[in-house]
Amino acid sequence: MAKSKWTVDAVHSEIGFSVKHMMISKAKGTFEKYDAVIEADPADLTDSTVEITIDASSVNTRNEGRDDHLRSADFFDVENHPSITFKATDIKKSSDSNYDLTGDLTIRGTTKPVTVDVTFEGISKDPMSGDTVAGFSGEAKINRKDYGLTWNAAVETGGVLVADEVKINFELELHKQD
Repeated sequence: MAKSKWTVDAVHSEIGFSVKHMMISKAKGTFEKYDAVIEADPADLTDSTVEITIDASSVNTRNEGRDDHLRSADFFDVENHPSITFKATDIKKSSDSNYDLTGDLTIRGTTKPVTVDVTFEGISKDPMSGDTVAGFSGEAKINRKDYGLTWNAAVETGGVLVADEVKINFELELHKQD
């Protein structure tokens, strides 16, 4: 198979995150709007082009007040920084179906390198559309303070309201474009 363009099937995909809340639980959320420019050959994923753009205002934690706070200047500052972007700079195969996807992650205008542990879930033919479909999942950890996301509050029992480490995770179903 040669290198082809692939598009995200948003119905079967998700970009999410989780962060420790009050030192005792996890707050989780997703981004509802995102797009990707992906060119890949499933036979050699190390030569792929991957660029993802997330609409930061589409953050959804199932809590309107928290979502509004995340959109504010305390966090994503969507008025001045409407997008979160990731652009791959290197892809290395780490095992049969796993890859280390390194790239530049930009949040709030700050760009830092991050490595994402990606699993190639396989390739199939969609019986409804006839499309060639590929599945990927992955996760990474970042320190939110590295991107200027420094807001916090002390918790009465010790510690802080929002941990520094954020776990990013995704499930992507991609459709090959002819």
